[in-house]
Amino acid sequence: QLEIVESGGGLVQSGGSLRLSCTVSGVTFDSFSVAWFRQAPGKEREGVSCSSHRRNNTYYVDAVKGRFTISRDNAKNTVYLQMNSLKPEDTAVYYCAADRICDLRVVGMANWGKGTRVTVSS
Repeated sequence: QLEIVESGGGLVQSGGSLRLSCTVSGVTFDSFSVAWFRQAPGKEREGVSCSSHRRNNTYYVDAVKGRFTISRDNAKNTVYLQMNSLKPEDTAVYYCAADRICDLRVVGMANWGKGTRVTVSS
């Protein structure tokens, strides 16, 4: 059974940094793409970044380009999201998702973790 567990969320002031971790078990990790999504209060869930198992490509939405970096350690079945220069609008529950392809549409990813909360104070 595939299991996804996120960690690393917390409270940080504007301009600070956090590093999120996503560990995937129950599958051949290097055959899966892993993405980060987020959902702010009162808003729909949206894609943030994805690490593809195809050629190790990475993808970012415009709102986080230059501030967030996604990376993966296949030996540890883990993907990381380094978040720098955080803004209050980054406040959300961050979810990790895994599938065969990178797709930053919510409907495009089949497997999800339970999320980790990030709060950025102003």
